[in-house]
Amino acid sequence: MTTPGLRERKKRQTYETVSEIAIRLFLEKGFDAVSVAEVAAAAGISKPTLFRYFPAKEDLVLHRIADHEDEAARVVDGSGERPLAALRRHFLDGLEREDPATGLNDHPQVLAFHRLLYGTPALVARAHGHLERQEAALADVLGGDLDARLAAGQIIAVRRILALENWRRIAGGESVEDVRGDAVAAAERAFGVLAGGLTWLA
Repeated sequence: MTTPGLRERKKRQTYETVSEIAIRLFLEKGFDAVSVAEVAAAAGISKPTLFRYFPAKEDLVLHRIADHEDEAARVVDGSGERPLAALRRHFLDGLEREDPATGLNDHPQVLAFHRLLYGTPALVARAHGHLERQEAALADVLGGDLDARLAAGQIIAVRRILALENWRRIAGGESVEDVRGDAVAAAERAFGVLAGGLTWLA
């Protein structure tokens, strides 16, 4: 793996810094109450510069989860296991380490971010593109044909619904330990169902 050059590292740092500033402002005041110009001013850059990094206001928030777009594809591509076995193991491992992507995390900052993401209609709408890119990346490593696209859609949907259920319960006041056992059991059942219907990947 090649080490990113200075210019690339600075670019990545700018993405991270501007996104973090924006998310802090959105959490403090609400997504709709903060303008792009206000984010740019807080970040010390011009509005046109901000738009070069983030084409839409929603992207300032979704940048935080952008690295998950090819996560399922990377899990399958980098594993010697059958695709569903690799994805099942990866999700269960995520539950074990309380990965925020599984919804099983009660850190106040994680809960605040998820409330922002799931409680803002514009972000929910924009997140559909994120899910579509996840599906497309996974479908590519599964072969790219119609069967691969159908399988990828089912797998990404299952992961999303499992994570949302975990987040919903924790956001409702249950602790991680209250939810953990049910989360693991639900994941086992869901991936079992997938394996029964997608035998060519199991």
